[in-house]
This record gives sequence, structure tokens and C-alpha cells, in this order.
Amino acid sequence: MDFQFEDFKTESLSKNMVTISVQKRNGRQCITNIIGLENDLDLKKITKYLKKKHNCNGAILNDKQFGEIITLSGDQKEHVYNFLIEEEINKKDEIIVKNMF
Repeated sequence: MDFQFEDFKTESLSKNMVTISVQKRNGRQCITNIIGLENDLDLKKITKYLKKKHNCNGAILNDKQFGEIITLSGDQKEHVYNFLIEEEINKKDEIIVKNMF
């Protein structure tokens, strides 16, 4: 893994950066949130692909502060990070990975 970890702070989220955050739920369960993807991307297709490829549930949520957010069940940060780079959606320096444990 060559991505960077930061503590979750809402003020550090900028519009030109994509943030992948993993949020701990009860017990061993986690939720992966993808925040800051461009509006011209087909988020429905991206969500459908990630769900099918990694056998997880997911949805697109509308948030007043952050806009559209993709949520996936489980700790999918590595998969999402690699997907964004391989498909040339974002560069390595445009992606921030955060743990919210």
C-alpha cells in the first residue's frame, strides 16, 4: 500500500481531492465512503462496478456539505484506491485515504 493516511477532519476535504474514508461501525463492520468525485462522472456505473467486483453492498447518498457520496459496505479502501488510479479517474496525489476508527 502506498497511499497516505490522515485523521478525519472535515476542513481538510477540498473540492479537487477525492477522499476515501473508512468508518467503523459496531463490532467488525466498516463502511467505506468516497467523497469528492467529479460531477461529470457516472457515479451509478462506478458504484455498480465496485459492488459487483468486490461483492459488497453500496449506495449513492446526497449530502448537503459534500454532495454525492458513494458508500460501500466493508473496508474497501485499497480496492477503491487502486480502481481510481487504474481507470485514470484520479492521480495518486489527488487521493486521500482516512481511517475514522
